[in-house]
Amino acid sequence: MNTPGSATPNNAPRGSVACVGLGMTLGSHLTPLARSYIEKSDVVFAGLSDGIVELWLQRMHTDVRSLQPYYKEGKSRMKTYRQWVELMMAEVRAGKRVCGVFYGHPGIFAWSPHKVIEVARAEGYEAHMEPGISAEDCLYADLGIDPGRFGCQHFEASQLLFYERRIDPSGYLVLWQVGLVGDRSLGRRETGPAYRQVLVDLLSQDYPLDHEVIIYRGATLPIEKPRVRRVALRDLPHAPLTAEETVVLPPAVALKLNVAMRERLEALDKLERTNTVV
Repeated sequence: MNTPGSATPNNAPRGSVACVGLGMTLGSHLTPLARSYIEKSDVVFAGLSDGIVELWLQRMHTDVRSLQPYYKEGKSRMKTYRQWVELMMAEVRAGKRVCGVFYGHPGIFAWSPHKVIEVARAEGYEAHMEPGISAEDCLYADLGIDPGRFGCQHFEASQLLFYERRIDPSGYLVLWQVGLVGDRSLGRRETGPAYRQVLVDLLSQDYPLDHEVIIYRGATLPIEKPRVRRVALRDLPHAPLTAEETVVLPPAVALKLNVAMRERLEALDKLERTNTVV
């Protein structure tokens, strides 16, 4: 991989694209390598929803172009995301070093960074994704969750309704974009209690209605603290909820021993000990 701003092997002017993550908390999570991509690019596209963050980004680069104006009420977000890709690729094809800047990790719940990298590579351009601290990373730290202890499932909330998925209530269940659950148009900014009730009805097949649900949002400014609320599952439909908040269901049942697998592993251990003695 070439370093940010390096020339292609034949030294000819050549476009490139790098998608980097700012992390979640302004100024605290940006990695040195992500900063280098921003500073050494010819043009920066900002997929950010906060004007304060864009102003901060402009301190690192003189040509920062906001992608937010392409959102429109009632317009499919997928149409907007495709426009973002075309905007970035137009500059890449013009021979410029392009940097797309996104919240958190640029590859998590972000369609455009993956797509622009796919398109750029298919056309022979250099393309790179630089990871960042994601909302998931902050969630683990702020809620004190170790995903390796009981296991952890992650679903986009609408996907959980649209498809037949298997939930394991012995591990943590993390649901993203619950505030938009059930939206099939990709054009709404929120759905309402009736849509969340459908989600609760599904979850109640694996969880009791009095099971604790955690509503979480990480801090995005250094002066903020994470927002953590706890409600019963039955109360989730009427709890105030934004698209940025994440819903976590802690384990509802204990892990169950798999006796057959344990016996099989014990037999292997016994065989290994026997072979070692021989």
